[in-house]
Amino acid sequence: MNVHVEFSPELLVYVNLLVSLMIGALIGLERGWSSREDANGTNHIGGIRTFSLIGLLGGVSSLLSQALGWWLPVVALAGIAILLAVSYAARLRRHGDLSMTTHIALLLVFCLSLMVGAGFMNEAIAVAVATAVILSLKPVLHSWVQRLTGEELRAALGLLVLSFLVLPVLPNRGFGPWQAINPYAIWWMVVLVAGISFVGYVAVKVAGARKGLVLTSFFAGMVSSTALTLQFSRMARNAEPEMQRWLCVGVLVACATVYPRMLLIASIVNIEVPFTLWPVFALMAGITLLPALFYWRGAPREAMVQHEYLPNPLDLSSALLFGVLLGAIMFLAKALLALFGTSGLFVLAGLSGISDVDAINLSFSRMALEGLPLETAVRGITLAVAVNSVVKGGLAIFANGAGLSWRVAAPLFLVAVAGLGVMWWLV
Repeated sequence: MNVHVEFSPELLVYVNLLVSLMIGALIGLERGWSSREDANGTNHIGGIRTFSLIGLLGGVSSLLSQALGWWLPVVALAGIAILLAVSYAARLRRHGDLSMTTHIALLLVFCLSLMVGAGFMNEAIAVAVATAVILSLKPVLHSWVQRLTGEELRAALGLLVLSFLVLPVLPNRGFGPWQAINPYAIWWMVVLVAGISFVGYVAVKVAGARKGLVLTSFFAGMVSSTALTLQFSRMARNAEPEMQRWLCVGVLVACATVYPRMLLIASIVNIEVPFTLWPVFALMAGITLLPALFYWRGAPREAMVQHEYLPNPLDLSSALLFGVLLGAIMFLAKALLALFGTSGLFVLAGLSGISDVDAINLSFSRMALEGLPLETAVRGITLAVAVNSVVKGGLAIFANGAGLSWRVAAPLFLVAVAGLGVMWWLV
């Protein structure tokens, strides 16, 4: 929220100086807290006093530049940079410490104070808060980096290249029969799905198996509920009865995650689709979670399940494969609609639900913006989700045998029937 308050010119001078001082104090407080246990002073370059004074110096420099010229803040910044360089060289020689975080933070405080004087007060405050948060997250960020594999890093960088370098130059218009293939729209939706999936993937990696099976299963469902169903069903084959109950909970929680995930994806493409879908999806999620709650109440309080089987959603080959699948479904949807009407779309939705629901969700949501009746789109999406639930129930039976098969499959089969029945009755 951008807060704008009018001050008189005389009062504005004091407000700018106060804000500059507080920006320095905020970041200095974090730096001082971080180095509170540094007995030999290796990392203690400056605390709340030093940072506050640097912020005040920036505010004064910005104020005096209005009378003396732009060169004054430049000279002040250069002077601070020289002092910090000397300090860094001394610390490096004395302690061998290569960290430059506090030095950069001091320079940033000075620049943020100049922003306040230049009229960008809200922006400077926002950056200061973000800086303090980033500085305070050092242990968490380092832990994330330690858990990140080289393959995951390369995949993420590859997708970023395709998203921010390739996506802007893709043509944003239809090609081929029925103008069905839009390269820009297809790849934009690939990035959307991969990004949402990656949030769940990172959450699982960060939370770890010991943080709770329900939590990690929820985020794992954001990546691939089918993969989780298959893996947990296999694990339950030789597991103890107590662990089987937890595995049932994990599968059903992951399957229930599909519904908010699909509503989120659809809302970004076409906000009318989730407004129509949410009552049906809420019912389907409730039917899935009720038995999960029953199993959870009777399960032991501690469980640990590994999630290394989850596919990396930013794997470049997977992203390209999803793009091809999405393009094919968009083309087939246009072709079947033109040749066979809505009945052809329902056949496509059912077939698509066997392997993937995101592609049909995105395709039908987009087509609803281009003239496809909304009721046809939401019925097709529901059909795909129902088929997908039946497939996951079948996988549980096939992969498990007796362990958790019907305890998981029965709710998933019931979800499919109830979802289709309610959708055809409501719409």
